Formats: sequence, C-alpha cells, structure tokens
Amino acid sequence: MTESNRSKAITLRIAQQPEADELLGRSPLAALIGMLLDQQVPMEWAFSGPFTLAQRMGSDDLDAHEIAAYDPEAFTELFSAKPALHRYPGSMAKRVQQLCQFLVAEYDGEASAVWSDAGTGAELLKRLKALPGFGDQKAQIFLALLGKQLDVRPTGWRAAAGPYGEAGSHRSVADITGPDSLAKVRAQKQEAKAAAKAAAKAAAAAKKR
Repeated sequence: MTESNRSKAITLRIAQQPEADELLGRSPLAALIGMLLDQQVPMEWAFSGPFTLAQRMGSDDLDAHEIAAYDPEAFTELFSAKPALHRYPGSMAKRVQQLCQFLVAEYDGEASAVWSDAGTGAELLKRLKALPGFGDQKAQIFLALLGKQLDVRPTGWRAAAGPYGEAGSHRSVADITGPDSLAKVRAQKQEAKAAAKAAAKAAAAAKKR
C-alpha cells in the first residue's frame, strides 16, 4: 500500500481514469513507475501506464521481481503494443526494468521500503534521487506527491520537496486531485515554459548587441 496507514484508503485522481488511479493509490510500485514515465508525455498518459502494463502482464498489480527478470525484448513489446505506453516505449521500458532491478537489489523488491522508514525529508529525497531515472526535479515532485496525497510526511518533507512542497500550489502531479487542478497545473506549466522561452530569446538578443 502507498499509504502510511494501511487501513486508510488512498484515492488519487492523476490518471483521470478510475481503474488506473485505483492502482496508483494501492500500489507503491505503480506510483513510482507512473512518476518515472512522466516526461515528454501528458501526465494522464504517464500515470495510466502502470495500469495498462499490469493488464498486459496479466495481473491486477505490478511486481518488481517479475519486471526485473522479464525478457527485455518481450518487455519492450509490452510497452510498444498499441496503444503504446509512452512516446518512447523502448527507452522507457528499459528504464522501468532498471528501476525494478534496483528495487530488487536494494529493497528486496518493495517499493514502499524506499520511504517507509525515512526519518527526514532530506533522507527521503536522497533515496529517491538514487533511483534510476529520478533526477532532482522528479525526486522532489514524487516526494511532494507522497507528502500531499499519500500520507508519507517525514520531518522536513515540504522543505526537501522545494517549491513542489508548497501548500496550495499547482506546480506538478503532486497537486492534481481532479480535472480542475489538472487544468491549473497544466496552465502553470505552459506559463513557465513561455516565460523560459521569452527569457532565452531576450538573452540571445542581448548577445547580438
């Protein structure tokens, strides 16, 4: 379970698909894989991927041991079958297997062990950044998701999550609780991208002077 209190059901609405969101709420590995896939594709596409993958593997959940040991070519085919799980199915299939192999080697395949006994937000961030495919930003966003929606709140978690940990923000998937918040997050991402583009254009113009 992704929740710290296993008697408490966690409801997520990131994938905007009931079955996919239900899996994210009860499967720590599904949540991690969804976060891993969340790049260069719409957020809903990324976080519905774990559910589609579980279906294609003939299960209602995902198992790190099974994925880690899966034949790489066959696993890539699971990602590539239409509809593809990602815009780059080959490379993302490889990354998911690498993530699961790391979890098997370091945490006996238990994704929740990454955060279950983390004493501080800084420690948890360090663990997340050690995961294959998790850079600084992705680690901070997932830490914020754990704290804001999955009841995983070690001391200092908001500070460790940086701006993504801010209460009331709409910066990332950590803040998505339904269609309205999804629209707000998407709008803010577009504004940030436009601002960065304008800044780069201004900098380039300044160099020509």
